[in-house]
Amino acid sequence: QVQLVESGGGLVQAGGSLRLSCAASGRAFSSYIMGWFRQAPGKDREFVTAKWSGGSTYYADSVKGRFTISGDSAKNTVYLSMNSLQSEDTAVYYCAQGLSRYGYRDASSYDYWGQGTQVTVSS
Repeated sequence: QVQLVESGGGLVQAGGSLRLSCAASGRAFSSYIMGWFRQAPGKDREFVTAKWSGGSTYYADSVKGRFTISGDSAKNTVYLSMNSLQSEDTAVYYCAQGLSRYGYRDASSYDYWGQGTQVTVSS
């Protein structure tokens, strides 16, 4: 089993920045994908970004150029740096881990999920 714990959410003004963290513990895999998803009230959970253990990164068009996913393998932690935040970025953000990078945009491809952290952007 893998446990994922997100942190770093909060309230920020439009144009501001936040960095989310996702600490992983438990079973370790040699190859895996870490993803960030978000879910706004009344909307489906949507893909934000993902990072394959081999290094490849993937972004939703809506966050490309504003958000950056990174990782610290020594700390078993993945980060989501968010800049130029907009009100449309308001959501609960979830990190997830899967074992295949195919279907990385699909939430059903991930096996483990964190509890989520709220990000609210005020305009």
